[in-house]
Amino acid sequence: MDFLIFDRFIAIPALIGFYYIGAVVCPVVMWRCVRWLVRKYPLLGELQHQGQTAFWRLLPTAAKWRMVLLFTVMFLFGELLWRLLFEFMIGYMQMHDALVY
Repeated sequence: MDFLIFDRFIAIPALIGFYYIGAVVCPVVMWRCVRWLVRKYPLLGELQHQGQTAFWRLLPTAAKWRMVLLFTVMFLFGELLWRLLFEFMIGYMQMHDALVY
């Protein structure tokens, strides 16, 4: 009953499980959803392909490398932010447990 009235926190192993779901599973699922949408709606796939192709052709080689680097860094910072969020929650729960007991 303590769990249902929020007198007890979610266990740390549950948070670690949710961390891995968010860090590993969510990017894969999002990638597959985009691919599914493109297959399901051919017009969307054609617009995406034409827009990307035209945009990518206009960029010089140095700008292409910068774009790839930018998106890689954005992805890595997103993963780092996700990790820090869960480390904060786990640390908070450990501090709470130490102070309560």
